Amino acid sequence: MARRTQELGRFTDVALLVLISLAEGQKHGYRMINDIEEFSGTTLEPGTLYGALMRLEERGWIEAVDSSERRKPYRITESGRGALHEQLTTLRRVEQAGSRRAAWGPA
Repeated sequence: MARRTQELGRFTDVALLVLISLAEGQKHGYRMINDIEEFSGTTLEPGTLYGALMRLEERGWIEAVDSSERRKPYRITESGRGALHEQLTTLRRVEQAGSRRAAWGPA
């Protein structure tokens, strides 16, 4: 299970943001940039986004959608949903441990 998450490598943050954005439905790059900024406060440069899209597509976690429009939309795959679930589960554990250790949350 951890292996799939580790495959994200040093691009974990951007990849996670992209997977979260696409979990809501298919989007093209510009719309993802806006969505990610809206829900996370993180501004991505197009090169950063498209590098992450390429890596996620290579892993089979997202796929391009056929479209007659100029902009190419992407969607998350079932494998991508699994990777997203794993990453969010890990982040919950980290957040709970951090809150306990900093005495901010339930023990």
